[in-house]
Amino acid sequence: MPLIDVSIARGRSPQQLRALIDALHHAAETTVDAAPESITVIVREVEREHWSRSNMTIAERDRKTATPSTNSRRNP
Repeated sequence: MPLIDVSIARGRSPQQLRALIDALHHAAETTVDAAPESITVIVREVEREHWSRSNMTIAERDRKTATPSTNSRRNP
């Protein structure tokens, strides 16, 4: 009875999140031979301001890597 609990920074489209769920579900089926009805996937979207690594939030990294001419992130 696999429970897959994923935390991901907010900002993905519903289609991307659905694709992630599908991929995780498929991985559990094929790698640990889990029955499809026994697999649970939880996706937790974390605000970019609430996720930090090396004392810098994802939001701060986004602002730091924004290109001056477009004010958009280089690597979304």
